[in-house]
Amino acid sequence: MSIKKQYLKTKPLCKVTFQIPKEAVATVKKVYLVGDFNGWDPDVTPMKKQKDGAFSVILNLEQGREYQFRYLIDGTKWENDWNADKYVPSSYGDAENSVIVL
Repeated sequence: MSIKKQYLKTKPLCKVTFQIPKEAVATVKKVYLVGDFNGWDPDVTPMKKQKDGAFSVILNLEQGREYQFRYLIDGTKWENDWNADKYVPSSYGDAENSVIVL
């Protein structure tokens, strides 16, 4: 999994690419990015399957903030990003959330 940050010069935004490699999602049909930036709604931010089998999505996020997020795989499995900036306990107490710091 990877996170690529590209800070915009003309706006206080960061173009963030979230990607899950094909090795982690070889037999997966759907992946959604769920987090603070979309109200933790599991249907709002679908990730697109790439030609190489990876899933990715690009978001423009406000700089100077931290965002908690996780990946929802095939509607049943929650996964963290292995390259998140940090991790924090989820409000459910049974897992951690990935955090991106911008």
